[in-house]
Amino acid sequence: MLVFWKEKIVFLSVPKTGTTAYQAALAPRATMVVTDPPELKHAPLYRYNRFFRPMFDKVGGADMETLAVVREPISWLGSWYRYRRRPFMEGRPNATHNVSFDAFVEGYLQGKPPGFANVGSQAKFLEPRPNGTAVTHLFRYEDQPELRRFLEDRLNVTLELTQENVSPQMSLDLSPEIERRLRRKRPEEFALWESAAR
Repeated sequence: MLVFWKEKIVFLSVPKTGTTAYQAALAPRATMVVTDPPELKHAPLYRYNRFFRPMFDKVGGADMETLAVVREPISWLGSWYRYRRRPFMEGRPNATHNVSFDAFVEGYLQGKPPGFANVGSQAKFLEPRPNGTAVTHLFRYEDQPELRRFLEDRLNVTLELTQENVSPQMSLDLSPEIERRLRRKRPEEFALWESAAR
């Protein structure tokens, strides 16, 4: 999570949406950089609303806006799958070395996902709160130029991005039947991505 106090904006760090690269580039410019523990670095909107927003409100930040990046759901799952396939993950309970991408997505769709497919939900991460707290600016991971343009304009910076925390490259195919099940059982994930700026 990055906080830019003067510009009144908080950049929420949705996992597997490329935010680590923005964090590396913008950390020197930020008022507050939350890198650890992961539960705070990747604080979802409900955690921001419960812990950070009240603190900001008390010191004159009631008008803070939030920004987040959301990734196309199949691509997002693919990134998690590849990330958990890194060599040092072999033998760990959440590794995906001996699991097909179809089996990974099937596991994700279970009521209680197995360790290797327990990756959360972008829609839950960014779910608006009953008190009206919601993400102010939502960008698609796939439209980096728009996100970059917004940040450069809002923060008055020129961004130099490097690749950070990248998942291994590999070709992934999801069977049509599993994709249909994913879209049927998790429509909120696709609706969120569709709602993001284009």
